[in-house]
Amino acid sequence: MEILKPAVAGTLESSDAQVTVEPGVGGVELTLTSSVMNQYGRQIRAAVLETLERLDVSSARVTVVDKGALDCTLKARVECAVLRSCGRSAENVPWGGAVR
Repeated sequence: MEILKPAVAGTLESSDAQVTVEPGVGGVELTLTSSVMNQYGRQIRAAVLETLERLDVSSARVTVVDKGALDCTLKARVECAVLRSCGRSAENVPWGGAVR
């Protein structure tokens, strides 16, 4: 999928994550901040990148502000932000299709 415009999904509440996606140039640029970075930073990064790969996003700037979200929440936030950014969230999307 091609990222057409900036989009945000999620909140900054405890146990959630705020994901922002923007059009990028040549690859995925991921910026990650987390209240549990030392414990789960690698797992959070892997979950975000895996979801982007499943959505066929090859060029984007992605910012994740994590407040202790579970993997399923992170994946859902990434999926929602990507679909909003390319204008497909209003369609009859089978939500969770990229989240496994």
